[in-house]
Amino acid sequence: MQFYALTVKSDILTKTPSGENGLPSPLAELVMIEQLFDHVPEIVFFVKDHYGRYVAVNQSLVERCGLREKRELLGRHVRDIFPKELAERYARQDEAVLRKGQLIVDRLELHWYIRRRSGWCLTTKLPVRDPEGKIVGVVGVSRDLRAPGDKDIIPTRLAATLEYLETHYDEPLSASLLARHAGLPSVRFARLIKRIFRLTPHQLITQTRLAAASHLLRETNRSLADIAVDCGFYDHSAFTRAFRSATNLTPSQYRAILPGIKP
Repeated sequence: MQFYALTVKSDILTKTPSGENGLPSPLAELVMIEQLFDHVPEIVFFVKDHYGRYVAVNQSLVERCGLREKRELLGRHVRDIFPKELAERYARQDEAVLRKGQLIVDRLELHWYIRRRSGWCLTTKLPVRDPEGKIVGVVGVSRDLRAPGDKDIIPTRLAATLEYLETHYDEPLSASLLARHAGLPSVRFARLIKRIFRLTPHQLITQTRLAAASHLLRETNRSLADIAVDCGFYDHSAFTRAFRSATNLTPSQYRAILPGIKP
């Protein structure tokens, strides 16, 4: 099962016929995985169709929504379930994945825990594509960071700062600037980032820029120099060094092995 390539392939999940219940084959295959995640209560697992409706959920998500059975969630949109503020945030994320092919990886956010108590989690959402490369849905997980009700361990402004990083990675950034944005001493900021992401702040900035650059390499034909500047790298050479360090490939080599999938 190859998730990160965004094309679901499997020669194991043969019990679910392709297109069962009207679902595209990749979604039908992913539906089977929900049974595995039923046994991991600290993780929320979900699959949505191209309209953003749930087609598979694990039991943890059901219980966090105050429901008893999965069928109470299936076929529904986040706007039917969550409070307006949460629902609009989740819907915007889904739209970015479904319409633009954007990857959302380890986004820090408040979520519901059991009995609707709020707590922090890291959310990842990826587009699911059919064999022709068309986006047909979203698959995602949200992983709890701590015990329910313990949300104050992570300052609320830290989440806002990480959102700032995701939208301002093209600007000059530093660990100290982000710490000031979060209203935290640099040492505490670095400690929190290390505990949550297992990265230093500098590594997190670089990873965010590389993720944005990888998306542009996959989904556009823009020049490497333009991508480098737009993703916050000093120049093409700095971009190439960082990319090769992370992937063992140059940006040109990475683009050359892509199948040319467009959203």
